[in-house]
Amino acid sequence: MNIYFAGSIMGGRQDIEIYKQIIGHLKKYGKVLTEHVGQDNLAQREINLTDKHIHDRDVEWIKECDIFIAEVTRPSLGVGYEVRTAVEMNKRILCVYRPEQTKRVSAMIAGAPEVKTLPYSTIDDAKKTIDDFVKDVKF
Repeated sequence: MNIYFAGSIMGGRQDIEIYKQIIGHLKKYGKVLTEHVGQDNLAQREINLTDKHIHDRDVEWIKECDIFIAEVTRPSLGVGYEVRTAVEMNKRILCVYRPEQTKRVSAMIAGAPEVKTLPYSTIDDAKKTIDDFVKDVKF
């Protein structure tokens, strides 16, 4: 299974440790196409890539993915764009967030009928939510 994981990059890297744990957990289900989202110094690693290259690469990965999972606690224009792209491609989408860290998830994500949006409090809660989502996915 190919998995696309989205998390804030330009919108802030405060949750990188959470991203790392989610990505590690997702690996038990298949290939995480966007494993780099959980890497330290990501901006330095991609400094020589053009915006167009990053955009086109990420859109291709969304095309290739079987499931799309995003951590949406931190508002991010890029993650919002990726979620919408996944919706347009009829992907199975799960967005998780920590309600104690954000007042509200964007209505454009939480209100989209194609997007399953669920809260979590601990990383173990997030993992269980992901496990339940993956078990419900039918190919």
